[in-house]
Amino acid sequence: MIRLLYSFLFHLAMPLVWLRLLWRSRRQPEYLQHIGERHGHYPPSAGGPLIWLHAVSVGETRAAEPLVELLLQRYPEHRMLLTHMTPTGRAAGRELVQRHPDRLHQAYLPYDLPAACGRFLDHYRPRVGLLMETEIWPNLIAAAKRRGLPMALVNARLSTRSQHGYARLAGLSQPALAALDAIAAQTEADAERLRAVGARQTVVCGNLKFDVTPPPERLRLGAHWRQALGHRQVWLAASTREGEEALLLDAFARLPHRHLLLLVPRHPQRFAAVAELIADRQLASCRRSSGSLPDEETRVWLGDSMGEMPAYYALAEIALIGGTLLPFGGQNLIEAAACGCPVLLGPHTFNFAQASVDAIACGAARRVANADEAVATAAELLQQPLQLASMRAAASRFSQAHRGATERTAALIDSLMAPRAAG
Repeated sequence: MIRLLYSFLFHLAMPLVWLRLLWRSRRQPEYLQHIGERHGHYPPSAGGPLIWLHAVSVGETRAAEPLVELLLQRYPEHRMLLTHMTPTGRAAGRELVQRHPDRLHQAYLPYDLPAACGRFLDHYRPRVGLLMETEIWPNLIAAAKRRGLPMALVNARLSTRSQHGYARLAGLSQPALAALDAIAAQTEADAERLRAVGARQTVVCGNLKFDVTPPPERLRLGAHWRQALGHRQVWLAASTREGEEALLLDAFARLPHRHLLLLVPRHPQRFAAVAELIADRQLASCRRSSGSLPDEETRVWLGDSMGEMPAYYALAEIALIGGTLLPFGGQNLIEAAACGCPVLLGPHTFNFAQASVDAIACGAARRVANADEAVATAAELLQQPLQLASMRAAASRFSQAHRGATERTAALIDSLMAPRAAG
């Protein structure tokens, strides 16, 4: 009855959903593309066995890369379907598709309405369904259960804040979690929180993000920038969220003109707004999209590009991880460590709680309280090359020490695939 009420309310909310799509399309016209897919209508697809993996946006898509590669290798007779909910996630997945154009396909996951979910599953008929991180859709999971489709939540995480939210909606979330055939949690703390809100088949497999290898061409690009900039020191504010850029720019504007701030907003639709923030503070700047490198007078380099974060990390001496100064929960610090870049973390890291604790403990990261302290600490560390070198080495060790989640997760998927193959 609760799921029925949820579906009814979802139907009533659809006009608002459409308005939201229209609003977001003002900055990203891609939101109005492939509209039929969001309601379960898809073009004809090739037959044959199919593995389906859902990665909602950019972070989940990049984290899924090593798992996708391993599954394509392990199941050569299978194709894979990669679904998303955002245009940026779909764009990030397109790089993977280009590597495997005959075996890897993309689509939007439909909204969690019973008929749309049924059309999606009946159209593609996957052998197994894999949901990345925190994607719990009650109607989708129920439709899969009715069709005998094994479903797993992989690279699963659940913060304390999200646990409380799930507990408030226990009548809806508990049956969905209990219906999953397997859950591969990132940490034991995540597993405990998931069990507390109704999950059953839960094991700890680690974080897939540790197995993501930075593209060598991106690292070479960062090294090229480093050489071109010469003696100029660079610190990076990576994947910043709304409200954080203003705080950082105000603090940075008070510094003497020595260091270069590389500022990379999380969402591309905000690039223009952040450029205006820089101009309002009369800070000399240039944009990555212009194709020109900063000169001696440039104070802020706006990283308004997609897919180049490894190059930015390879260039920078140290990086502040966005989403940690304000209560967004933090973006991915593991990618920075994989590139050998030490990091600063604000107080809000609940999205990567265990990774943050471990990175600080091993010397790969430092905690700062606010934007002023972040700017001051970055400036201080830029004057301490030996300390930065020690943090850089710790970041590389931290990244290497936590690898292996992909193989453990694939073994769990093997156990779900085996009964279907035997059948």
